[in-house]
Amino acid sequence: MVNNINILDVAAQCLRDEAEAITQVIPQLDDSFEQAVRLIKDCQGKVIVTGVGKSGHVGAKIAATLASTGTPAFYLNPLDAFHGDLGMISSTDIVLALSNSGQTDELLRFVPFLKEHGITLIGVSGHADSLLARNSDLHILLHVAHEACPLNLAPTSSTTVQLAFGDALAIALMQVRHFDARDFAQFHPGGSLGKRLLSTARDVMRSDDLPTISPQMTLAEAILVVSRGMMGMAVAMEDGCVAGIITDGDVRRAMERLHQDFYNVHVSDVMTRRPKCVTAETRLTDIQTILHKNNIHAVLVTDDEHHLLGIVESLSCMI
Repeated sequence: MVNNINILDVAAQCLRDEAEAITQVIPQLDDSFEQAVRLIKDCQGKVIVTGVGKSGHVGAKIAATLASTGTPAFYLNPLDAFHGDLGMISSTDIVLALSNSGQTDELLRFVPFLKEHGITLIGVSGHADSLLARNSDLHILLHVAHEACPLNLAPTSSTTVQLAFGDALAIALMQVRHFDARDFAQFHPGGSLGKRLLSTARDVMRSDDLPTISPQMTLAEAILVVSRGMMGMAVAMEDGCVAGIITDGDVRRAMERLHQDFYNVHVSDVMTRRPKCVTAETRLTDIQTILHKNNIHAVLVTDDEHHLLGIVESLSCMI
């Protein structure tokens, strides 16, 4: 409480107002949005996003999101456009212009240039009768009844809606382009996500001092190998090839079931004969799927002849 104002209540109301603004825009989506997606998908050039003030900041974010999800795009400040930056726009490009009022002078000033050079203009504003709407090749209406600002002046709900629209546009384009996780990784190679999407079993597998045993070994002997290997498992090898695996869980269950006979039972009697195997080139994201689907913590890396190359544990996939 500050000066009899409940700060948390104010914040909560702001969030409710902005969430409601997004919800109210949904029914406004129509064929123009679908047309915009088709135009951008078929665009042979780039998408130049532009806007002034707060809409400009939102436009820069939209351009970045489009670029990182498979749509070549960049942000152009309209104020710079008249000082040489118009040269960045070619006839194969599409301009996506944002303005809540649709009357922004700095934005409208280079519309004649776009028309003269046959450059497609997609306008996004909150008023269907605005100058931007009337002079766009395609107009998308994002009308917001009121701002979250108590004075109904500061761009708040309107810019939130613009931001959400940009995300919706990028996601729709991802879907129609069948843009997948591997494509995403190509544009994000420096982060942990990119590394995980691009790395393979070869990059993270343990290949030295692997815990291997013989199928003829007794469980009493095998349990020592499992313990020393510190991987919760051991690989049964026969004639140089993988014959199966035995895990610490297998050992515990065998002890509970066999009691005194446990020490005389052979590995071949309890091992899993068809363990999950991958190649050295299998991507970590695919390995994670295998681990999760089968509720296991490791996979074997083998070659075409089923020779053991290494072991990948679940923690190794979390790079």
